[in-house]
Amino acid sequence: MGSRKKNILMALTVAMFLAAVEGTVVTTAIPTISRDLQGFQIISLVFSVYLLASAISTPIYGKLSDLYGRKNMLSIGIIMFLIGSCLCGLSQNMYMLIGFRVIQGLGAGSIFTLTYTIIGDVFTIEERPKVQGIIGTVWGVASLTGPFLGGILIDTLSWHWIFFINMPFGILSVILIQKNIKENFEKKRCKIDFAGIVTLSLAMIIFLNIFVSGQNKNSTYIFNIISVLAAVVLLIAFYKIEEKAEEPIIPFSIFTRSITITNLVSFLASTVLIGADVYFPIYIQNVLGFSAKISGLALAPMSVAWLIASVVLGKLIVVRGAKFVVLVSNFILIVGTILLPTLGINSPILLVLIYVFIMGFGFGGAFTTLTIVIQESVGYNQRGAVTASNALVRTLGQTIGVSVFGGIFNLFIVKYFVGIGIKGVDPGNLYKASGYNSNATVEQIKFSLNSSLHVLFIILIAISVLSLIISIAMPKEEKSEI
Repeated sequence: MGSRKKNILMALTVAMFLAAVEGTVVTTAIPTISRDLQGFQIISLVFSVYLLASAISTPIYGKLSDLYGRKNMLSIGIIMFLIGSCLCGLSQNMYMLIGFRVIQGLGAGSIFTLTYTIIGDVFTIEERPKVQGIIGTVWGVASLTGPFLGGILIDTLSWHWIFFINMPFGILSVILIQKNIKENFEKKRCKIDFAGIVTLSLAMIIFLNIFVSGQNKNSTYIFNIISVLAAVVLLIAFYKIEEKAEEPIIPFSIFTRSITITNLVSFLASTVLIGADVYFPIYIQNVLGFSAKISGLALAPMSVAWLIASVVLGKLIVVRGAKFVVLVSNFILIVGTILLPTLGINSPILLVLIYVFIMGFGFGGAFTTLTIVIQESVGYNQRGAVTASNALVRTLGQTIGVSVFGGIFNLFIVKYFVGIGIKGVDPGNLYKASGYNSNATVEQIKFSLNSSLHVLFIILIAISVLSLIISIAMPKEEKSEI
């Protein structure tokens, strides 16, 4: 790998770290922010609007990068992210913060999409597994350093600096991108698909809002039904618009059998990933009783295994084909999820580390290979759009998954307490409830969480098995071309 490629990798790594660490830093700082800005009741919007904005913008950046170049669109996205970060740091109330988080999310959408698109353009198929493994490991590093960095900035300076700290790194990333990425593409005047952008954005906002607000007790079934119908109507309109558009934001011709199956597997794997990311810390902290720091460190083996799998399994792509690697990765993921129900209240932390490592190995092999399959299925002029569609599918998998898992988790906590004769326990206020209800002890709360987590673990097994079954349907001929 030459010096130019190393500089590109450094630029992409810095950019991805910016977007990845933002989530963990804000999570650490949000109690302080909500107390300072007096807005605890709308705290969830700080996260949901960021998620919605990044999901909406991914296909838009993908298509625009096909038309106007990767480095320019990624640079614009990073600059937008930095502007949003700076404005977030200057926020005087929660509504300002929420509004500026939208700008941040719109910028993050380019980073999540175009980073992997550029990897597909610049690096050879032999280099890509290792490079993608490094980029994937950034998420693990961010999850470990984010809370630590956030705590230091809040204690020594103020919460405003968790946003200002992004500026020098973002500027460095833009400089490296502009200096090192050389693009040769045909510049031509074209009509931007504004109608497609608007209809897709509205459809995604309405659809994802159903799941983002799914935990809201004020949400009604009628509202959700109307939202689903509105999203369906908008998606139908979007399809009609794209059929006639000169340069459709998502050309439906890219959805071949291979790409459709790959996206389905990506969706299911992303659902399992968000389940592990969210509920492993809950198990480690609330059931086993370890601190948040230990919880963060316990997830480190997943990042290490992710990188190892990207390199080791990635080398098999050329030799045995991508389908073989995806099947092996899914099988490893199934092994990891099957082991999860063996975890209990007194399980040693070493056992958790082993299980996390196994699952990380499965995730690393699967996501790395699926991205390569997606990118190798089309030419340069459609690579941005197809990578963006895959990124959107993964976001949908995580958004829908975390909402559904949350509902199931809370349901079975209540069911546990009802089963032992205790009624009226609110899962959202579990520990406070124990203080007021002498019948619900701390030990019983541990048992209720452990019982509910076991239900989720079984669901993760089912999703992993379904992912493997769908992977079997991946066409062999597509893999031989890779």
